[in-house]
Amino acid sequence: MLSAVGLTYEIAAGRVLAPFFGTSLLTWTAVIATVLAGFSLGSALGGFVAERERRAALGTVRAALVATAVLMALSPTLLGLLHAWGARGTGGMLLSVFLAFFPASVCVTIPSPFLAKVAIEARPGREGSSLGLVLAAGSVGAIVGAILAGFVALPLAGSTATFAGCGVVALLCIPLLRDTDPSDRNPVVLLSAGGFIAFAGLAGGQACMYESGLSCLHVVREDAEVRLFSDRTIQAAEPVGRSETPEFALSYARWLWERMDRDLGPDPEVLFVGGGGYTLPTALLESRPEARAVAVEIDPLVTRVVERHLPQAGAMIEETGYDATGAEGEPEGRLGIVHADGRVYLNETDRRFDAAVMDAFSSSSVPAHLVTLETFARLREIVEGPVYVNLIDRPDGPLARGVHAILTELYPHVQASQGSVGERGRANIVLAASAEPFAPLDRAEDAYEPVRISEARPFTDDRGWVGHR
Repeated sequence: MLSAVGLTYEIAAGRVLAPFFGTSLLTWTAVIATVLAGFSLGSALGGFVAERERRAALGTVRAALVATAVLMALSPTLLGLLHAWGARGTGGMLLSVFLAFFPASVCVTIPSPFLAKVAIEARPGREGSSLGLVLAAGSVGAIVGAILAGFVALPLAGSTATFAGCGVVALLCIPLLRDTDPSDRNPVVLLSAGGFIAFAGLAGGQACMYESGLSCLHVVREDAEVRLFSDRTIQAAEPVGRSETPEFALSYARWLWERMDRDLGPDPEVLFVGGGGYTLPTALLESRPEARAVAVEIDPLVTRVVERHLPQAGAMIEETGYDATGAEGEPEGRLGIVHADGRVYLNETDRRFDAAVMDAFSSSSVPAHLVTLETFARLREIVEGPVYVNLIDRPDGPLARGVHAILTELYPHVQASQGSVGERGRANIVLAASAEPFAPLDRAEDAYEPVRISEARPFTDDRGWVGHR
């Protein structure tokens, strides 16, 4: 049971970290390394506890379980406080991960050596098989915890409730401890810990307005604009109310649309990898009645939130959207929606397109498997016309250089423009690549200027993008 709690906690830690520091190879490495370090130290300390006199060992194990319950329920609150106090960048992320998740990881494994010792002592002469069964039970528990976290707890209950649930399970383990002196049990401590978990976890504020196993979403209305945030990074925005011509609240979308509007004919079929706020597909279909689009969005929750809160994109989805997963023949609508990973769709589809827009994000970073040479090589096989890419990176940063290197290897004509640099030193960098020369724009987005991207090694599936540092 404790193994299941530990793995559920580890996966939930990676999920709840995303709204503060994003999701990348670096954040998951930090979480996994920290939690495993806590497990290691807890096992070592638990070994010394197991050698103590039985009554004293039981008391320490109970205390460790109570501490586990409290610390696990407190983890998301502590993470939020550290971020509010100024924890930023890689150093702040590492410090936050250690302070928020290491103590509970230690405490949850302290009971394990004692429990293993009890199991071995219960079968004299069969110590080897007893130890094997204990290790197997731990592995099975870890598997169950991983499945529960990824498929049940996080998608259905959310991260805050998942942490509280881990604490509750840790408390429920205490009555299962067998001893010879019931007077050692202190119900006041258990009730106090349970009350704290209810307050810090279940009664606490939700980490997300809408949450799935993939996304932590917030919708904010400011004046005449609706904004969609994912992991506290703005993903899309719309002015409230319809207009005769497409309107864009985000400058990068205006640049991409001006480029698309100039390059594409009256009836293109365009692939959008990354649905987000469905802003660009909506603009395409509104301005070109004969156009068609397929939007690949990994998280169905994003589509549901857009339908509910973004008026223009929501209306377009309602009017002409259809499920394009495995669709054959002539579709009834003009906006096909596929809820799948973009790379998987590219690998499996047999459809061909006139253009493609790569605008998929996980937090503030592009998923590594979508910015590799192999991905864009496959894209060129199924897309006859231009490809447009939106990135967030430092000026001439490693992501921009790697993707630019991919495009210049595959296409003879590549354009790059950059928006204004934000507080974190990053900006939207938009690229367009084509086999044919680009015509000049009649009215380029004023906030974007052409930039020179330095030469670099193209990202590949073997050596790819690792996330913002």
